[in-house]
Amino acid sequence: MNVSAQKRMAAEVLNCGENRVYFDPFFIDEIKMAITREDIRNLIKEGIIRKKYEQGNSNYRKKVNHMRKKKGRGRGLGKRKGPKKARTPKKEAWMKRIRPIRRELKKLRDRKIITKSTYRELYRKAKGGMFNNVAHLTRYIKEKDLMRRGR
Repeated sequence: MNVSAQKRMAAEVLNCGENRVYFDPFFIDEIKMAITREDIRNLIKEGIIRKKYEQGNSNYRKKVNHMRKKKGRGRGLGKRKGPKKARTPKKEAWMKRIRPIRRELKKLRDRKIITKSTYRELYRKAKGGMFNNVAHLTRYIKEKDLMRRGR
């Protein structure tokens, strides 16, 4: 029996999709006779037409996927949407890079391994983005022989 028109009307009245509309199979003849929205509303009132529950996501599957993501699965290039800066903003990447460099510079200055003037010079170069990381900074200091004499 074709009750697609009734299903469409019931979906509109119930404010849901057609897949969520449930017709009681025992009263299919009555449903077939319903041709106006008013008829559909009366059948809903009687409980012959009902709205099915919304289908949710399984909590188990969510947990499993979360554990896999923590391990690093499903994070490859094929799963990424948007550019690199959308996943880690430019500013965040910069902060991650500059903070350890500045910390290292302060440590070297406080321990009197480098002079204040050298510290200022290196600080400005770091701000200009010259060093990629702390290892790069220390390599530069050794190459240019910027450490104080007797160290």
